[in-house]
Amino acid sequence: MNEFLIKFLVLMAGMAMGLVFFGGLWLTVKKTITSKRPALWYFLSMIGRTAFVLMGFYFISPGGWVNMLLSLVGFVLARFLVQHYVKTRDDKSVKIKNGI
Repeated sequence: MNEFLIKFLVLMAGMAMGLVFFGGLWLTVKKTITSKRPALWYFLSMIGRTAFVLMGFYFISPGGWVNMLLSLVGFVLARFLVQHYVKTRDDKSVKIKNGI
């Protein structure tokens, strides 16, 4: 396979792991606000998200340090994407609630 395509797929895999991890964190925080057992939600979510990301990095790691670095870059980029999405979404909901 083309080397560039492999590196691109590794970057996308890192982004997918980041979207699952940070998106899951955001959903967990939203869910625990109304939950009767928030500690259980946080704990199970942390275990699930961490296990998913560790398995992803484990399967990417045989490709060498360049693949690990690219997947980490994708993971961090996903953090900023989720952060931007959440901020934009929360800003809209605050404006709607305030009647602005």
